[in-house]
Amino acid sequence: MTRRPRWTAPSGLLLSIILILSLLAAQAVRAAPFASIVMDARTGEVLQAENAETRLHPASLTKMMTLYIAFTAIQRGEISLDTEVTVAAEAAAMPPSKLGLRTGQTIRMRYLIRSAAVKSANDSATQIGIAISGSQEAFAQRMNAVAQAMGMRNTTFVNMNGLTAEGHLSTAHDMAILGRHVIYDFPQYYNLFSRTTADAGVAQVYNTNRRLLNGYEGADGIKTGYTNAAGYNLVASAQRGQVRIITAVFGATSNNDRYRRITDLLDLGFSRAPSSATVNRPDSVYVSSTATGAPGSAARTIRVSGLIQSSPRPPSRPGATRVASSGASGVEAALAAAMVVSAEAEPAPPPEERPAVAAAIATASDIAPAAAELPPVRPAEIIMTAADIAPVDSRDTQAVPEVVTRLSTSGGGMWGINVGRFTTRDRAERALIQVVLNEASALEGGIRRVDQRSGGFDAQVMGLSNDAADLACRRLQARGSMCFMIGPS
Repeated sequence: MTRRPRWTAPSGLLLSIILILSLLAAQAVRAAPFASIVMDARTGEVLQAENAETRLHPASLTKMMTLYIAFTAIQRGEISLDTEVTVAAEAAAMPPSKLGLRTGQTIRMRYLIRSAAVKSANDSATQIGIAISGSQEAFAQRMNAVAQAMGMRNTTFVNMNGLTAEGHLSTAHDMAILGRHVIYDFPQYYNLFSRTTADAGVAQVYNTNRRLLNGYEGADGIKTGYTNAAGYNLVASAQRGQVRIITAVFGATSNNDRYRRITDLLDLGFSRAPSSATVNRPDSVYVSSTATGAPGSAARTIRVSGLIQSSPRPPSRPGATRVASSGASGVEAALAAAMVVSAEAEPAPPPEERPAVAAAIATASDIAPAAAELPPVRPAEIIMTAADIAPVDSRDTQAVPEVVTRLSTSGGGMWGINVGRFTTRDRAERALIQVVLNEASALEGGIRRVDQRSGGFDAQVMGLSNDAADLACRRLQARGSMCFMIGPS
C-alpha cells in the first residue's frame, strides 16, 4: 500500500502569514478611535464635537492634571518651587520620554514642573506626584477628586504620567475642561506651556509642541500625548485678539495628521466664536492633600470673581466715641478733598503750611464731641523701599506719621500681566496705554513691554507684585477684558 505524501505549507509562507497577522494585531492596538472637540475658552461653549464623550487613552495629556495639582500645592503652601526633592526609585525607573532622573539625586520642584510641562518627562511627572502626596496611589486619588470637582465625569486616573494602564481613561470633552482650568485658574504658570525650550536644571529641554507653537498664529499651548494605545493626542489653545479657542484631538494617526486636524479645528473655532464675549471663568478647584474623592472628602470648588460684592464698614474700635452720622459725610468729603495728591507730586509742606487740611480739621472739630480725639494729620504719600528701612535707636526716634501705600512680600516686582496678543506692535502699545490709564493705581511702578512672538505681539506690564498683578487682572476681567498673570518661575 502506497501512502500519499502529506502536503505541508512552505515554512516561508507560514512565517509570512504570522507576520501579517502580527502587524494587523499591532495596528488594531494603535488605531484608536478618533475624537475631537472645539471650545470657546471664554465661555466654555462647545462649538464642535466628534466622539467627545468617548472614553479613550489620554496618554500624556494626563500631565495637565499633574501640573494643575502641583500649581495648587504651591499656591496653598504645601510645597514650593524651590523645594529640593529627592528622586524615588520608581520615578527614576519610568520609560521615556524622561529627564533622566537618578534614584537619590535631589532636584528642585521648579525643574520637575518645567520638564513635565515642556518635555513631557514621565520621570518628572511621577516624582511630582510622589513629592506632593507621598505615593503614586495617593496622588492618583487626589487627581480623581479634582477631576470630579471640575465636572470631568468620564475620567479616571491611575497614574500621573499617562502611560497606558487599565482604567486610565478620559475624553476629549473632559480634557478641554481641564485645559480651560489650567488657563484661567493658574494664568501665572500657563506661560510654561508656550516655551519652546526651558532650563530643567540637569538639562535644557525642548517642547514637544514646538510645531504648533511656531506654526500657528496665536498658539500658546497646551499639551501633547502619544502612546501606541492612544495614538497622537493634543489639547491646544490659541488666542487672537480677545478670542481664545481650546481644541482637543484624540487618536490622530501621525504627527502630521495631528497637526493638520488641530489647526483645522482651531480655524473652525475662530470662524464660529464671536469677536467679543464676557469671560465666564470656571470655578477654581481645591482638593486637600488628604482628599480621596470619596463622598465627604475635602474636595471643594471656589468661585473666583473680579467683582466686589460688598464693602462693609469695619466695627468701631473699643473705647472710641462715634461721631454723629449727620455730620460725618461733611467731614469725610472735606478730608477727601484735602488729601487727594498726585502720585508724582512734590514732597508736601509741613502740616502747618497746608491750609486745606487745617480747614478740614477745623470742620471736624466743630461737629465732633469734645471727647473724640482727632488722629494725627497724614503727610503726603510716602512710598517705602527696603533701603529706607533700617534699625535705629528708639531713644533718638520721634513719632513721625507715615503712610505705606504698598508693602508686599508676595513675589516682589517679579510678576506681570498679559492683556492680549495683537497683530501689530502699534496695536499692542495702544492697548497697553489704555490699560495703564484705566488701572493706574494697581499698575503703579510697572513697566510696559511688548514681546514679539510667532503668533503676534504680546502686550504686558511687568515689574509688579503678586498682589498688584492679581488686582489689575481681576478688575480688567470684571469689565470683560482679557488678562492673565505672568509669574516668576
